[in-house]
Amino acid sequence: MGIVIKQSIQNTITTFIGFAIGAINTLFLYTNFLTDAYYGLVGFLLSTANVMMPFFMFGVSNTLVKFYTSYKTKNQQNSFLTLMLFLPLTAITPIGLIGIFGYETISNWLSSENTIIKDYTYLIYIIAVAMAYFEVFFAWSKIHYKSVFGNIMKEVFHRFCILILLFALYYQLLNVEQFIIAIAIVYVLRMLIMKLYAFSLRFPKLDFKFNFEVFSVLKYSILIIIAGSVAMFMLDLDKFMLGKLIEIENIAYYNVAVYIAIVIAVPARAMHQITYPLTAKFLNENDNVSLSVLYKKSSLSLVIVSGLLFVLIVVNINQLYALMQVEYSQALFVVIIISVVKLIDNLLGINNSIIFNSNYYRIILLFGVLIIFVAVMLNYILIPIYDINGAAIASFIALFLYGSLKIWYVNKQFKMHPFSKSTLYVLSLITILSFSFYFWEFNWHPILNMAIKSIIVVVIYGVVVYRFNFSKVVNAILNKYLKR
Repeated sequence: MGIVIKQSIQNTITTFIGFAIGAINTLFLYTNFLTDAYYGLVGFLLSTANVMMPFFMFGVSNTLVKFYTSYKTKNQQNSFLTLMLFLPLTAITPIGLIGIFGYETISNWLSSENTIIKDYTYLIYIIAVAMAYFEVFFAWSKIHYKSVFGNIMKEVFHRFCILILLFALYYQLLNVEQFIIAIAIVYVLRMLIMKLYAFSLRFPKLDFKFNFEVFSVLKYSILIIIAGSVAMFMLDLDKFMLGKLIEIENIAYYNVAVYIAIVIAVPARAMHQITYPLTAKFLNENDNVSLSVLYKKSSLSLVIVSGLLFVLIVVNINQLYALMQVEYSQALFVVIIISVVKLIDNLLGINNSIIFNSNYYRIILLFGVLIIFVAVMLNYILIPIYDINGAAIASFIALFLYGSLKIWYVNKQFKMHPFSKSTLYVLSLITILSFSFYFWEFNWHPILNMAIKSIIVVVIYGVVVYRFNFSKVVNAILNKYLKR
């Protein structure tokens, strides 16, 4: 677990820095420097690009991690990496041609409910391509167990650049049209920098002989296109459907709520950058003992850390909204329900990695298609009735079902699950603290109120977790820093 702990801590720190910058952008700068309609437009463009990105990526990021360690010769590796570089173009090129010849039809369809979208439709394609190839080059670095720089680019770089752009907009160095185009440029620049770093680790030597089982690789890539991105796909699907079904301003309110809740995903995002290739290694070596240990330890460690974040969000959410424009508070329920979704994601540990990197990866396509179908139907039914709350409920139902299916399947095939008695204790602690402090408010300024409640919660949570030794991994880390 040494390399996992070291890079997970580094990735967690950089991810939190990125989320802190993003929080400034999302909660304060966007909401004050842009109108709700233009903020909703930015959210729609980025979310729609995220929905398209898995198709453009063609499953390459997952395929790289799964197969790379199985090739032992340089020739096979060079040939495999060559295919991975060019494979996304098989989706990007035809979709781009369809976009060129059918641009007017596509832009009219996307802007049927909100005409503001029409003039910026082309940016969706540019951003999606940049996002797709960024993930390819990030995976290129992860297969060499180098995830920290990529995580900085993934979590910090674009948020810091957008912060600068927001101030440029505020001081009228940019107008709003230039600002939106500049966001797309940031994503392209991020992709190019990641490419340079990835190639510094191993420069590609093009080899089109393909002296390996190409069919197996292609079959995996095609099947994993949807399956590998369901969780991310779902939240962005919500925003896309909100833009199609109701006024675009609602995306701004939903976007803020989701951003608050998604902080809970930070520990998992950080840890998975390094556990994903390790899971592939254990599976390729048939080391089920190490895999089971990693499964349980990752789940318990993640639920402990993310559980604290969950409690802090729940008990402080009313005061946080008191600092923002009043219309954003209508999404309070969204924060709670998406926070639960993200906590469940952390509870799964490396469940996704086990399925994606095993010989049972085909089942995830079935699960993924089923869940996306359920989510689309629920969104169509619930959004017109409950607006943004309907979108949150749809995500919760669909993702809870998705997570349950994956846990059941891994247990069925590998005879292992991520739970222990300590998991139950931690979840009980999270529930008790959430209910105890949610209704307890001081009659002070919201910031002071949040600070005092947070300190009390952190102390109680930390003492209980440490005193009862729920996780040896977490206690070992705490002991290390307490001794310092």
